[in-house]
Amino acid sequence: MRHESEQPSQPFDPTDWRQALVAWERDVPKEPAPSDGIPIGWWENAFSLKPTPSEFRGHPCGQRQMLTVVAYDITDDRRLRQVASICEDYGLRVQYSVFECRLEADVFDRFWNQLLGAIDPSQDRLVAYKVCAACARDIRDAGTQNHQQKVVAYVF
Repeated sequence: MRHESEQPSQPFDPTDWRQALVAWERDVPKEPAPSDGIPIGWWENAFSLKPTPSEFRGHPCGQRQMLTVVAYDITDDRRLRQVASICEDYGLRVQYSVFECRLEADVFDRFWNQLLGAIDPSQDRLVAYKVCAACARDIRDAGTQNHQQKVVAYVF
């Protein structure tokens, strides 16, 4: 706990994790615990928001939409069509069984749960690879690609 006489050295922008980390390290008390047995700053140390490893590397992942590559191998034709239809609702087909989806985390969770309900886990396989925004900018591809998107709106 901070004493009333103590003030943070400088205000910082709470959305800037680097400034928050510096402030957190600066404000962690270096003095011994008071006589009541409760260490100074125990609450802040226990519940502080520390940067994730990807933020330390310079690219915070999943702040909004994240590119997710979804692939599947389905043994039954009916389930295959159902899984493909679900994927077409959420993403763009880039190969026969591979889709690129740009979704926020809660939308991806709904999508993934729909896929799980459509497969037989003992016979089929689903896989999703999340690609952060910084890494997605460095994606390379070659050759032609036929995009088959559903029509969203008609304009006359």
